[in-house]
Amino acid sequence: MNYHFNFSFLSGHMDALLGGLRITLELALVSNLLGLTLGFLLCLATLNRLPIVRWPARMFIEFFRCTPALLQIVWFFYCIPMMFDFFIGPVELGIIALGLNLTAFNAEAYRAGVQAVPKEHLDACVALGLRPCQRTFYVVLPQALRSATPVLMTNGIGALQQSALVAVVAVGDLMYVGNQLATNTYRPLETYTLIAIVYFALSVPVSQFVRLIERKQDFATQR
Repeated sequence: MNYHFNFSFLSGHMDALLGGLRITLELALVSNLLGLTLGFLLCLATLNRLPIVRWPARMFIEFFRCTPALLQIVWFFYCIPMMFDFFIGPVELGIIALGLNLTAFNAEAYRAGVQAVPKEHLDACVALGLRPCQRTFYVVLPQALRSATPVLMTNGIGALQQSALVAVVAVGDLMYVGNQLATNTYRPLETYTLIAIVYFALSVPVSQFVRLIERKQDFATQR
C-alpha cells in the first residue's frame, strides 16, 4: 500500500469538527433523556389492563423496533413538515426522531425489569395500603431501573452511534462535518479514521461501565 496517512490538514478544521461533535453530543444526550423518561411511561402503558391503552403502546413499540432508524429519521424530516405544516429546527427534529426510537427500545428494557419485580413486593405494597402511583414510583421503578440499567445504557450507546444517521438529512453533526471535510480535502481515510476514533472514545467508557454494573449484579445474585 503506497498511501501515506497525513493528519496535519485537520489542524485547520478543528473548530468545525468540534462544532459537529457538540451537535452529536446534544443529539445523544437529549434523545437519551427522552428515551429514559418516555420509555418508562410507555412501559406502564403496555402493562395496562385496558386494551385501548395497551394496544396503541404496543403498536408504537413494534413500529419503531421493526423499521430502520434511517427511514424514521428521513420520515420525520420530510413527511411531518409536509403533512402537518409544522416546522422546527433540524437538530430538534433529529432529537425527536432518535428519542422516539430509543423510547421504544427502552420501554422493552423497562418491561423486563418490571416483570422481574418479585410478586411478594407488590403484595406487601397492597398490604401497606400504598396507592398505585406510590407502588409504581417507590417500589416498582427503583427495582426495574436497577435491573434494566445495563440494557438502558447499551441502548444509550446505540443512540450515540445512530445519531450519525442525521448526516443524511444535512444536520451538521460530527458525521456531516466529516463528510464535507473528506470531500473538500480529498482525505477520506484520515477524516473517517478520526471520526471513528471519536465515536470509539465516547462509547468505550460507557461500555466498560455497563460491564462493571453487570458483574456487580451477577455477584449480588450469587450471594
